[in-house]
Amino acid sequence: MGHYKGSCHCGAVTFEVETDLSAAMMCDCSICRRKNAVMTAVTQDNITITSGEDNLSLYQFNMMAAKHYFCKTCGIYTHHKRRRDDLIGINTGCLENLDPADLPEVTYIEGSQFSTVEK
Repeated sequence: MGHYKGSCHCGAVTFEVETDLSAAMMCDCSICRRKNAVMTAVTQDNITITSGEDNLSLYQFNMMAAKHYFCKTCGIYTHHKRRRDDLIGINTGCLENLDPADLPEVTYIEGSQFSTVEK
């Protein structure tokens, strides 16, 4: 597990995360396709918002289950609470000293195929 610091573009929101980056992924659902972020999944215990939590804006759509967080000032997506489990998706592009292009493996998820109706 590595310890990473991260932030939105303007620095209003900062966070720290513990992750081994082995779960790097990209999703093709309607929102992920547009934000084009490489994400890593962590448990709630492995992320700490260190400043600017009040500067985060929440966006939800469709079933209103997933919670996508963006900086109110610069608009950068920092993380989201996934809808199907208790994991948090972290935008690896927000992590300091890490180029998402250097990740050893990125899994592609067909989120566009997920049911839009809760079962």
